[in-house]
Amino acid sequence: MTDQRASLPLTGRHAVVTGANGGIGEAICHELARQGATLTLLGRRRSALDASRARLPGPGHGVAVADVVDHEAVSRAMTELVAARGTVSILVNNAGTATSAPFTRTSTELWEMMIGINLTGTFNCIRAVLPGMTESGWGRVVNIASTAGLRGYGYVSAYCAAKHGVIGLTRALALEVAKQGITVNAICPGYTDTPMLGGAIDNIVAKTGRSAEEARAMLASGNPQGCLVKPVEVANAVAWLCLPGSEAIHGQSIAVAGGEVM
Repeated sequence: MTDQRASLPLTGRHAVVTGANGGIGEAICHELARQGATLTLLGRRRSALDASRARLPGPGHGVAVADVVDHEAVSRAMTELVAARGTVSILVNNAGTATSAPFTRTSTELWEMMIGINLTGTFNCIRAVLPGMTESGWGRVVNIASTAGLRGYGYVSAYCAAKHGVIGLTRALALEVAKQGITVNAICPGYTDTPMLGGAIDNIVAKTGRSAEEARAMLASGNPQGCLVKPVEVANAVAWLCLPGSEAIHGQSIAVAGGEVM
C-alpha cells in the first residue's frame, strides 16, 4: 500500500480544505486524499472534523480548528499545522454559508455574515498560506465560489455579492502570482445536493406550500441536465486543478452546474 501511494500524483503535497466536514468539503478531501495528498481538515467543530478525517483513505491526515472569519485564529492554526505537517501546497477555500432574504429585509448582520464567511474567510486563509507557496515555488489555490458569483439570483443579494467578490479576488490574485508557480482558480457549483441545500428547500416549502420533493425539483429545473449537482462532481473538478497537467488553467471561474451558466 505504501509503494502504491508513493506513485500517486499528489503524494508529498499538503492540502488544507476549509469547511471540510460533510457535503462538498468532505468530498474534496476524499478525492485529494485518493490522489495521494496529505490533508488538514479545517473548520469550527473538532468532533465533526475528526469524523470526516476517519473516513478518508490513506494515513497521516489531521484537523485544525479555527473560524475562517477570525484572522488571528486562522494565522495561528496555519502556523501550527505547517510546523506539524509541512508547507501548505494546496488550499481549497470551501467554507461558506448561504442565507436568503429579500434585499429590503437584508440586515447589516446578515450582510456582514455573508461577506465575512464567504469572502473575508477566503482572504484570511490565502493570506496565511501564500508566503509558503511563494517560497516553495509551487501552489494551488482553489476557491469554491458559486454560480451566484457568475449571475444574479433573487433574495440572496448578500450571498451573490460575496461570491462575486470571491471571483474578483481569484482573478486579481491570479495576475499577481502568475509567474511564481502558483495557480489560483474558482469552482462555481450550481445547486448541489448537500445538507446546506436543505435551508433553501425549507424556505421554498414555507413560502410556497410546495412539498420538499417539489422544492428539490424546482431547484434542479434550473440545471439543463435536470438534476442537482453531486458533491463528487465538484470534488473531481477541484482535484483536476491540482493535478499535474493543469498548470495553464489559471484565473478561471469554472461552473459545475450542468450548463446553467455558459
